[in-house]
Amino acid sequence: MAEQMAKKLWGGRFTEGTDPLMWEFNQCLSYDKKLYAVDIDGSKAYALALSRTTPPILNKHELDSIRTGLDQVKQEWENNTFVIKKDDEDIHTANERRLSEIIGSDIGGKLHTGRSRNDQVATDMRLWLIKEVGKDIQWLKEVIGILTVRAEEWVDHIAAGFTHLQRAQPIRFSHFLLAHAHSFAGDLDRLRDLLPRVSTLPLGSGALAGNPFCVDRELLRNELGMNSVGGNSMQSVADRDFVAEYLFACSLLMVHISRFAEDLIIYSTSEFSWVVCGDAYSTGSSIMPQKKNPDALELLRGKSGRTLGQLTGFLTTLKGLPATYNKDLQESQEPMFDAAETVGKSLRILTGVITTLKIFPENMKKSLTPDMLATDLAEYLVRKGIPFRETHHISGSCIRLSESLGLPLSSLTLAQFKSVYPAFDEDVKDVFDFETSVERRDADGGTSRRAVGKQIGDLRQRLGRD
Repeated sequence: MAEQMAKKLWGGRFTEGTDPLMWEFNQCLSYDKKLYAVDIDGSKAYALALSRTTPPILNKHELDSIRTGLDQVKQEWENNTFVIKKDDEDIHTANERRLSEIIGSDIGGKLHTGRSRNDQVATDMRLWLIKEVGKDIQWLKEVIGILTVRAEEWVDHIAAGFTHLQRAQPIRFSHFLLAHAHSFAGDLDRLRDLLPRVSTLPLGSGALAGNPFCVDRELLRNELGMNSVGGNSMQSVADRDFVAEYLFACSLLMVHISRFAEDLIIYSTSEFSWVVCGDAYSTGSSIMPQKKNPDALELLRGKSGRTLGQLTGFLTTLKGLPATYNKDLQESQEPMFDAAETVGKSLRILTGVITTLKIFPENMKKSLTPDMLATDLAEYLVRKGIPFRETHHISGSCIRLSESLGLPLSSLTLAQFKSVYPAFDEDVKDVFDFETSVERRDADGGTSRRAVGKQIGDLRQRLGRD
């Protein structure tokens, strides 16, 4: 039994075996094997650093053997020929065990000199996440890009804009799309801003107190392509703020995806019929042949709850931990992996939905009613020098009159308008034109054709900042 325990990286102090249920409860190889490539990258860099200590821990032959052996281990993972053994509790144990089988434990056993799994796993997670954030950024740029393309194509189409789910003012449908594009652009900024903080090197911190062999941490940073070196070994091995930040960025991104999906779901109902999802992103009913359900959008809306749950759960785990590494931090990996997978798939699905979305401008026009121009009517009087607070009440009185007569606001006669307020003139009829209304909203950020075009250009410029 003592011999079996000695095979574990931590087993020298123990003589009794681990309860099988505890072994399963403790192991993380079933999910942290995702880190196999970055774990090997970190080990190769660390081997180089061990060869540069004074005196060197590794000679040139040993360094070359370790690096060649690690390349073979990586190849086995990539070829799906790596054989997991029952004592491989995590990716670090598995890779080191296999390395020693290939090159011998007399050399392989030197690799872990001065290194702890505490600084090793923190490094692996950061290296892995840097790549995932890079993917998220590219997929998010595709979503924003296709939204600008659609906004440009559909700029002529005017629809009702809503507040409180009530028809409010006319807008260009493009303006609606760009509203969501701007939310996604904020997510893009957050992910870009996160990268430097993820790219901080823990390796060389040891278990908590630092590395006793004075490995060159700048060498490690440079070899691994990271931005900076962790400034305090205790903090470095236990820091999972980068995971919390990533989960927050993912959660807010998924909230934005969910809100966009909700709008499109509403607009795809028969009550609106403004849009319809492509067949590739819809399903039918097992009992009602006429149904075409926006399942992709509904799943996107639902997946947001999953990511929000990962954030809440992880912060709850993190909040009570004492200083430096605790086993609770193993619970930082699965939320990170799950969020990355959820966001990656969601962004790609959303790109497909937008690319294949079909719109029905004639139904958008049907949503436009004269009462939506009540604010324009008030603004008409403002241009005649009347204070807005007064014109707001005048316009409301005109609405009340039209409702009492059972007429659309635009059908009131000039005499009827004048009965409410004498400043109305023949040109009041010009108010009731939806194209004119949206074109008057020409301040930057508005819904006029020029303002929409500027938004498109600004968003495309933001996409090219990487």
